[in-house]
Amino acid sequence: MSWLARLRGDEDPVPTAPEPDDDAPEALQAAIDELVRFVNARAGRLPPAALVNARRLTDTLTEVVDSSQVRPLDVYAVINVRSVVGDYLPTTLGTYLALEPDVRDVPRGGGQTPTQSLMAQIDSLQTSVSATLVATREQDADALLTQGRFLATKFDRSDLDL
Repeated sequence: MSWLARLRGDEDPVPTAPEPDDDAPEALQAAIDELVRFVNARAGRLPPAALVNARRLTDTLTEVVDSSQVRPLDVYAVINVRSVVGDYLPTTLGTYLALEPDVRDVPRGGGQTPTQSLMAQIDSLQTSVSATLVATREQDADALLTQGRFLATKFDRSDLDL
């Protein structure tokens, strides 16, 4: 653990995204698992709703990665997973946790409290990852329809058959 992490009182290091050349589902899942440990280690310092939403987000990330068992992940899905795991969610949580507890529920310039802002940011990430999951599933459904049309053309009788 670095001296800065010890100074801040971090129990675990901030998770990092897998290396760009290692986009294998196993590496992505390992990074998600590290992020889950990061979130769990800070559970007592996060609002309960933020903890639940952050874990729901990590579950959705796992669903995206698990879809690779059917077909390889699209490059955009990989980029989204890597970005959320290695940057967006850890930065969002870390920034919130760096605040003094007594200012977390005090409205700021835009009228939102830092806690409300945290919840909105996690919701935005969830929306993005959910859209990635839907796109991945639709890609699988489109592939199945394409395969069905191919098989029907290949093996069903044609109108030209006598």
